Amino acid sequence: MKAGLISDTHGWWDDKYIQYFSGCDEIWHAGDIGSETVADRLAAIKPLRAVYGNIDGQDLRLRYPKIAHFKVEDRRVMMTHIGGYPGRYDPSVRAELLRVKPDIFVAGHSHILKVRFDSQMNCLFINPGAAGKNGIHQVRTLVRFVITGAAVKDLEVIELKGR
Repeated sequence: MKAGLISDTHGWWDDKYIQYFSGCDEIWHAGDIGSETVADRLAAIKPLRAVYGNIDGQDLRLRYPKIAHFKVEDRRVMMTHIGGYPGRYDPSVRAELLRVKPDIFVAGHSHILKVRFDSQMNCLFINPGAAGKNGIHQVRTLVRFVITGAAVKDLEVIELKGR
């Protein structure tokens, strides 16, 4: 299963999302979608799994959860918008991380691309950075990867030009 991962679009649409996600089986959005239009356009490409972020309004909060738990192949996934990062997980999700023990933990919010294996949690942490134009980031990014059984492989970072 090939996943396309995006976060922090803040209502910004880029036609390059179609180019990079059309070969994926699913798209995951780690919050701060920014508009139902962006969510609908992503879902038109491939099935969309998403969580709402701190800038998302009631419309998106009714549509998507704050924290999503799902299984892909043999991997348990936990995704939320404000999650912190290995060694500094946000207090709002720390207890749930310890209880659930996901194999993959996805978070957004920081606008900082980070992929790291957390040996203490035995978990792959992924923050895809930000794909929108609002925020502190200088480069817009997406992530794609493949999950086959228990293996996570072929992880790619895609830089989108034109902040």
